[in-house]
Amino acid sequence: MMLDGLYQEIILDHYKHPHGRGLRDPFNGEAHHVNPTCGDEITVRVSASDGSFSDISYDGLGCSISQASASVLHELLQGRTASDAASVHEAFVELMQGRGQVEPDEDVLGDGIAFAGVAKFPARVKCALLPWMAFKDAAARAGVDVSSEVSSEVKA
Repeated sequence: MMLDGLYQEIILDHYKHPHGRGLRDPFNGEAHHVNPTCGDEITVRVSASDGSFSDISYDGLGCSISQASASVLHELLQGRTASDAASVHEAFVELMQGRGQVEPDEDVLGDGIAFAGVAKFPARVKCALLPWMAFKDAAARAGVDVSSEVSSEVKA
């Protein structure tokens, strides 16, 4: 299918040309997560003030899916308010939990829609969610709550 090919290209582009990669200072929340299934790992730092994320940076090792997902996360959440970030976070988690049955909203998820095909493969869902769960924890450590009913049930 042509759409799957386009989605693969978007993921590969984010993997080869990552947005936000490289841990930056100052930050006020950091989280390091590891996917024990495959060994992928990521550290996410957030700088939050006045209810928005002024900087999101990350560094990690892993497959193209986990690293591209971190790049998309940076692109989608950098500069957003906590409320907006929570909505995007929830939409991405819902997409990943949908086993390929959730129709992604491009207006909300941007390049994140490329992960719709990944949702069909449970072993790869954890790769895609790894940076998003690390972001949620880093935000919490910065004193910003981006949890939702959907994302609070996910264990990556």
